[in-house]
Amino acid sequence: MPPPVPPPDGPPVDEPTWPAGDAVLAAMARTMVALMDELSDVMFCAKDASGRYVLVNRTFVHRTKERSRRQVVGRRARDLFVPELAERYEAQDAEVLRGGRPLRGELELIRRLGGTPGWYLTSKLPVHDDADRLVGIVSVSRDLRSRDADDVTMDAMARLRSAVERHLDRSPEVALTVRDLASMAGCTPAVLDRRVKQVFGLSPRQLVLRTRVDRAADLLTGGSTPIAEIAAGTGFYDQAAFTRAFARLTGETPASFRRRARRG
Repeated sequence: MPPPVPPPDGPPVDEPTWPAGDAVLAAMARTMVALMDELSDVMFCAKDASGRYVLVNRTFVHRTKERSRRQVVGRRARDLFVPELAERYEAQDAEVLRGGRPLRGELELIRRLGGTPGWYLTSKLPVHDDADRLVGIVSVSRDLRSRDADDVTMDAMARLRSAVERHLDRSPEVALTVRDLASMAGCTPAVLDRRVKQVFGLSPRQLVLRTRVDRAADLLTGGSTPIAEIAAGTGFYDQAAFTRAFARLTGETPASFRRRARRG
């Protein structure tokens, strides 16, 4: 593994001294931290399976009450953030660790440096070692201020995500039209298209499809429901259509995804 490239203010990584932390480092490219240090609008961290921080970038440190990486590495969210934030982070981590599946595109209000709240888009991925054991989590939270999305846009997108999730709970067999989505977000179809692309980098239909596939992934990892039932429960015409869409977005079939999740 190549050595990390030090940023101007010193080494990018503080070596952990506990075995679980070493396992996370062994499963990740350490140069990622040096790269993430170049992104001032991205909070980056990696944790071991017990929730202790192993790697963080400078932006992450700046969002805590500490001043250096050495004061962050080895500690948990509850040691660094207010209880409301720490509890949400730990709940997200538990969900990723329990199912071994990613959390993607979570809209969150996080206090920026200086105390002002701002919208962030958070994704968390499970980290597996060479033996396919789940050893930790890597997380990025991107400050959406860089896309000039105002609070009206972000509120609309948060409502849209919640409404699509509720629709999947109640009537997944009913296809959502763009007009339906616009109504959920409280705007016109043209404004909806612009806002969804601005925040998520997707079209409204792509956002719905990804939400359905995310729901399917939850069902695949969380029990033994037959794949055909999962297909119907997430709004796909049949199992074949579900398999094609799932494979296109995740890179593997539902059956192989379930087998890997069970091994993890």
